[in-house]
Amino acid sequence: MTPTTADPAALTTWKIDPAHSVAEFKVKHMMIANVKGKFSGITGTLALDGIDPAQSTVEATIPMETVSTGDAQRDTHLKSPDFFHADQHPEMQFKSTKIQVKRPGELAVTGDLTIHGVTKTVTFDVEGPTPPHKDPWGNTRVGLEATTKINRKDFGLGWNAALETGGVLVGEEVAITLDVEFIKA
Repeated sequence: MTPTTADPAALTTWKIDPAHSVAEFKVKHMMIANVKGKFSGITGTLALDGIDPAQSTVEATIPMETVSTGDAQRDTHLKSPDFFHADQHPEMQFKSTKIQVKRPGELAVTGDLTIHGVTKTVTFDVEGPTPPHKDPWGNTRVGLEATTKINRKDFGLGWNAALETGGVLVGEEVAITLDVEFIKA
């Protein structure tokens, strides 16, 4: 999908505002409770077709070094070769390949997600983008929320430890939520 089929007058470019955007995740710990974490410093671009949102495209990059779970030791382990190997794979990236309008204000955004050097196709359920709003400094903004679930092993994130009582230390399914604000370029 490319925006070349879109009406050029309807196509606007938006940049992610890293100060007002976050990517969060949650995964089961010891099969009993969720551990939550987040990434900051998200950058990217939305080419938004205001007439036909299905002709829009989105790209985003997340720096792996920004992972934060509220525990410094766990964050260091997540950046290590056991998980993200942030030294060799410093970014997580997403690039849309297809957008479907489910109903007004709700989209299914499919694309290529790259984590740990592995690229897989995933689909995000998206609420938004919101109608444009002017901020107090004259910028025009839109926002959206996107959610999906992935299996971390599909991306080469296979480290785990067996529990004495059965089961594993870290669950395989990871829920991802992105809350993103864009500024009109």
